[in-house]
Amino acid sequence: MKKIKYILFFVPAAVLLTLAFCFKVTEKNESVLSQALVDVLENYHYKPKQVNDDFSKEFFSLYIKRLDAGKRFFIEPNIVELSEFQNDIDNQLRSGEYKYFDKVNEIHSKRVLIIEKWYEEILSKPFDFKEKEFLVFNEDSSQYISDDIQLKEFWRKYLKQQTLEKLARKISVQEKAESRKDTVFKVKSYDTLELESRREVVKTQKDWFTRLKKFDRQEKLSLYFNCLSEMFDPHTNYFPPKDKENFDIRMSGKLEGIGAQLQEKDGLIRVVSIVPGSPSYKQGQLKPGYIIVKVAQGAGEPVDVTNMKIDDAIQLIRGKKGSEVRLTVKKPDETFIVIPIIRDVVEMEDSYAKSAIVDFKGKKYGYIYLPSFYLDMNNRGGRSCANDIKIEIEKLKKDDVKGIILDLRDNGGGSLQDVVDIGGFFIDKGPITQVKSRDRKPEILSDNNSGMIWEGPLTIMVNENSASASEILAAAMQDYKRALIIGSSTFGKGTVQRFIDLDDAFSAMSPEKMGSLKITIQKFYRIDGTTTQQNGVIPDVIIPDRYQYIEYGEKEQDYSLQADKISNAIYKVVGGYAEQIESAKEKSQKRIAANPMFNEIENMSRKIQKQNKKTSFTLNLKEYMDEMTQNEIDNKRYEELTKKVEPIKLINSRGDDKFFKDDSLKLRIKNDWNKSLEKDIYIHEAVNILKEF
Repeated sequence: MKKIKYILFFVPAAVLLTLAFCFKVTEKNESVLSQALVDVLENYHYKPKQVNDDFSKEFFSLYIKRLDAGKRFFIEPNIVELSEFQNDIDNQLRSGEYKYFDKVNEIHSKRVLIIEKWYEEILSKPFDFKEKEFLVFNEDSSQYISDDIQLKEFWRKYLKQQTLEKLARKISVQEKAESRKDTVFKVKSYDTLELESRREVVKTQKDWFTRLKKFDRQEKLSLYFNCLSEMFDPHTNYFPPKDKENFDIRMSGKLEGIGAQLQEKDGLIRVVSIVPGSPSYKQGQLKPGYIIVKVAQGAGEPVDVTNMKIDDAIQLIRGKKGSEVRLTVKKPDETFIVIPIIRDVVEMEDSYAKSAIVDFKGKKYGYIYLPSFYLDMNNRGGRSCANDIKIEIEKLKKDDVKGIILDLRDNGGGSLQDVVDIGGFFIDKGPITQVKSRDRKPEILSDNNSGMIWEGPLTIMVNENSASASEILAAAMQDYKRALIIGSSTFGKGTVQRFIDLDDAFSAMSPEKMGSLKITIQKFYRIDGTTTQQNGVIPDVIIPDRYQYIEYGEKEQDYSLQADKISNAIYKVVGGYAEQIESAKEKSQKRIAANPMFNEIENMSRKIQKQNKKTSFTLNLKEYMDEMTQNEIDNKRYEELTKKVEPIKLINSRGDDKFFKDDSLKLRIKNDWNKSLEKDIYIHEAVNILKEF
């Protein structure tokens, strides 16, 4: 079978907009880029739209909405002023002009400066929390506030709510300390607590406005182009060169750098953690809590990174394997040192498949966690999830496990070829999924290798964040009656994307870097002819989940492609499991209904659903604290039930013990991971299901 270098990955738009954006777009390049994107989208998208006046009107509203989520800056007169562009944005996109883009950003920047002065003024005076008033907030409303007087009143209530939340928690902590007669705790007056709360909100707002003012033209262009691409469907996204690099890192699970997690706060770049086995870990001097002050390339001139955007600082620190970076750091004792580190390939073990053995009443069951369908697309023969899953299965088989749980919870997808390969591990041979390109007949993607790597009982765990490739695998095993699927309904992404390198495609028009477009070029279907698009995969056993009633998933996304149906592929149900699955399903449903933990989760999910639909929030301290007290009672009831859960024992396979024996840190991390799963009641139920086979 030919290799399919396509990806099926669920990446929320909000995530895309926070990735590093570190390339210079010149005026000429802007013009070419706009035209190139329109050309590719109209000619290569699975279901293209015509970029015309109707498209222009929608784009007009979408970019403003993305730029000012929450309607905290623009007022109705601003929208009226901009409305002259409503029918012309399509022409500007085609011609490479940016009149609308420039105008809306000019107004937005001015509005940010105006409102920045408001929060300082509003928070300079105490709030009256005895008043009966409410903050009314509906993000989905299309209406903008009519004038600055009303917008300032909205900000007053918004900042009052932020202060209320902090004040209520401070009062609650103090009351609990007093009730347990804590003599060490220093009791403060209400006025002091209120003042401290306002000062904390001032700090939060200052940090937010600092970030807003750093949101430069390059980042706004990324947002602008993603509004264009996402109007075709939510998984078609524009990637500037460095964003594509970050995507490849997530897909491969490795990068070339020093292996330190960083965080920006108060203009300082702070080390949060060190990746075990990384260059920083091996060098030994860089520690969590250190502040990076300057970065030099080898013996070159150091660059001060104070007040630099973290994405820009990261680009200075990252580099090719074998090259040297010298970090000037400030230690917690206020001393400064220069730390030289030789960059190398950093593998992020948390992004790879791993397994454990559940030792349950004398029987062993295998547990495999797969965080994504990763593939090193830039390295032929590089690491892939299919190869890793095969290794984990072989380890578990050597320990004579009686069944395997494959955990795809929160797995957003990835490599299409790998999901076909993994599906083949559990069936003799046959179709795994069907893909349909624009104006073409469906193509059946099959496992053509005879034999199974794992023939025994199998359960697959999914949830609302299991998307794309995860849904292909779960759906195929469900259609074959090969595995029992447990959890909550999945995300519902049934589309396939590929990357188009704009630099290659339009090199004659611009010699400068333009980035890539991840574009939807196919839809995939189950082997029974139905689709997971918008529908998701409905588990055989639905287990209550805290967020099961939240309106979430592909069907809630703007511009999502619709579900449809094609002919089924020819396949045979795997013999021997259909009746066992039905029997196990019935017994599982009875256990879930009788389990107080799952009943409590059901109640919590109903409450979360109600809270999620709220548009009116109290600004009265007593009412808010009553709500907070009730939430604490509910959470405590859940915690008490959790304490009563009898932990299951998870141990390493013999293969893992051999692998980790020379690295005590990695062994400790793996054992901690095993322990973190002991009271996962969803895994408990998956084991109970395997017992029924």
